[in-house]
Amino acid sequence: MNEMIKKIIILLVLFSAFNVNTNGQVFYTKNGSISFFSKTILENIDAQNNQVISIINFQNGAIQFSLLNNAFHFPRAKMEEDFKENYIESDKYPRSTFKGVISDINSVNVTKDGKYEVNVEGILMLHGVTQNIRVPGTIIVKNGIVSATSEFSVKVSDFKISVPSIVSNKIAKSVTITVNCNYQKK
Repeated sequence: MNEMIKKIIILLVLFSAFNVNTNGQVFYTKNGSISFFSKTILENIDAQNNQVISIINFQNGAIQFSLLNNAFHFPRAKMEEDFKENYIESDKYPRSTFKGVISDINSVNVTKDGKYEVNVEGILMLHGVTQNIRVPGTIIVKNGIVSATSEFSVKVSDFKISVPSIVSNKIAKSVTITVNCNYQKK
């Protein structure tokens, strides 16, 4: 199936999961960015995915993310191949998702410019494993544009990602995840 059709279907499913009576409080993106960084003494590994679909309902705080694991890009082709085939196993686990809620959504006013520190709680599904997580985030409203950022760490072992002992010194036990999304009103 064409990638664009897949994105449209996912976006429609995400929209349908939200209350339709939101009075203009639903924002979305289909080109958000999620990156990860692994730092060790021997090697730093970073990757970027700029095809992240996300939706936020500012009326009830619901927030969702969906991304294709094979859309991560690395500075070196071998790193990308190893990630997709050996670690994330993108053929077996093609998608990662997050579904949660901004617990302090009432502190955010999308009609007023400002920087709003929030907490997000929900379920991260990665490599076929689901984990409850709670992470900090920042929502910025400027001239009617809404953006969201977050940075947090996850343990590779929590998601049953196997790292062969021969390369265990090159891959950190915890990786830093960075989220950057610019949203538009639905």
